[in-house]
Amino acid sequence: MLNEWKEFRAYTGTVSYTASRKSDMTYLGRFTFATILEFEGMARILAILARGYLFHDKSGAVVSGDPRDRIAYARRALCAWCSAPEKGKTAPKDEWQFKTDFLELRVEFPELVDADGTGWFLRHVLAVADFMLTHPEKVRSTSLKNAEIIRAKFAAAWRNKVMQYQIPIFSPQTKGAWTLRFDDVLADALEFGPLRREEPELPPALIEKVEAALPKEVPATVVCTLIAYYLANKQEDCEWVVLPVTNFDAYFGDTNFSKKQLPKVPAEIMERSNSFGVSRFRVSSEYLP
Repeated sequence: MLNEWKEFRAYTGTVSYTASRKSDMTYLGRFTFATILEFEGMARILAILARGYLFHDKSGAVVSGDPRDRIAYARRALCAWCSAPEKGKTAPKDEWQFKTDFLELRVEFPELVDADGTGWFLRHVLAVADFMLTHPEKVRSTSLKNAEIIRAKFAAAWRNKVMQYQIPIFSPQTKGAWTLRFDDVLADALEFGPLRREEPELPPALIEKVEAALPKEVPATVVCTLIAYYLANKQEDCEWVVLPVTNFDAYFGDTNFSKKQLPKVPAEIMERSNSFGVSRFRVSSEYLP
């Protein structure tokens, strides 16, 4: 969550589909079942992808020039990553209709879409289901139930979501209201700029202070990561920072963060707020370097 270039690589590179024990969720990569089944956390994921293609070359170096000149390129990258082949043979789409199969982008983005027109995300999710069904002894029973749901329903649900992403930002239709769109993602990407690669470090004295204030159920590394994330993302004109809870769950490798640890962080360290469906937090000045 601090090194955003590593996060970008996790969304575009090779995932290790393995698990050493039932509590090991390595096979999910940097995702949670909430992302796969409910599409939670997609705003950050797509924004990280857009920033990667807007501002960086394949080595991670920042490219020169005006990023606005690369907006169309970044949008094509998002389409390639999201690509989902149409079910069966369908008639060619009219120009005004949204499509979900972006096979034609394979030449430009071979790392994102395969020869069948299946984008990186759909390919990853289906591989997750295959791993669980092939190795049920390595997967929790509650997780295993998700494999059948993914196999039966995910592709169709994802195609609908990809069509929603393409709705114009000024669409007058009701179905376009309150949905995440590529236009929103690209606007956020331009605002946030290049991906961060440095990982802020907290002074030892502050880490000791955090450790002393925490209940034993909350690891100090979790709260120190939150403080470092707050410092890296705080804007000058606002004390609050958006808290992407689902993405933090994926970063830490399970849902213990959101379900067990985050609710027990003392209010003296950080305050949380949920306004208009946005989770945000601010760190007390006493726990800032």
